[in-house]
Amino acid sequence: MATTRDWHDLTAERSGIGLRLPHLAEVVATRPPVGWFEIHPENFLANPHATELLLDLARDYPISIHTVGVSVGSAHGLDAAHLERFARLVERVNPFLVSGHLAWSTAHGQYLNDLLPLPYTDETLRLVADQLARVEDRLGRRYLLENPSTYVGFAHSTMTEVEFLNELVSRTGCRLLCDVSNVFVSGHNMGHDPYAYIDQLLSTAVGELHLGGFTPEEDEARPGETVLIDTHAERISDSVWPLYAHALRRLGDSPTLIEWDNDLPTLRQLVGEAARAEDVRSRAREVDRAAC
Repeated sequence: MATTRDWHDLTAERSGIGLRLPHLAEVVATRPPVGWFEIHPENFLANPHATELLLDLARDYPISIHTVGVSVGSAHGLDAAHLERFARLVERVNPFLVSGHLAWSTAHGQYLNDLLPLPYTDETLRLVADQLARVEDRLGRRYLLENPSTYVGFAHSTMTEVEFLNELVSRTGCRLLCDVSNVFVSGHNMGHDPYAYIDQLLSTAVGELHLGGFTPEEDEARPGETVLIDTHAERISDSVWPLYAHALRRLGDSPTLIEWDNDLPTLRQLVGEAARAEDVRSRAREVDRAAC
């Protein structure tokens, strides 16, 4: 285990940033003023030097582990070998949060470089609940599920995404990671109200929030319209910050992560985005206090 300090008891009220490999050496050298770091384990599993630097950081910062390779929605089952490697890293780092996606990314033993959508049916619910239980049993801890960014829907879905997530919580007692930017992206792309989505989500189940940038592109299926792509390659849109403030008031003051994975900015810019999240969080608290 990386440290004798128990990060599980921390609320991590300050905002965190995604720790990507190009920033790792600078972060180790400068110890920037952020509340915590999130890593993708797939960047560290085959990189012993990076893992040693991560373990050094874990003595001074809470660490969250957010996997993109545990495919809880795969109809072909979990990759047991990958789950085992992932679990061993979790044991070494002792993160205060572990999370992944409500999506699938494997088929017939092949990994796809995307997080693909699921039909929201009772059959899918049973599949995800069963595989989520297997992941949590191996980890020995909660595994938060993140709402996806959505571009298409399935005609045979029998429930909305938020209904699916709420029912999953009801059946399994799982926790959720609410990606506020994904809510905004999906609302734009699928034509639903992102504020209503936040209002319907079971607030007691949410244990973490994410914010990330998106890129507008021309919608080839609808000439003259735009589709928002969850690229994590831009600053957080000005349109998302009010939704984030609403989420804080509705879902609670959960740990918030700034995601930026592509076209990486300077570390200073990332820290600045986290500071902006802190400012929005402080103002949301003031509104709550004034309403009491």
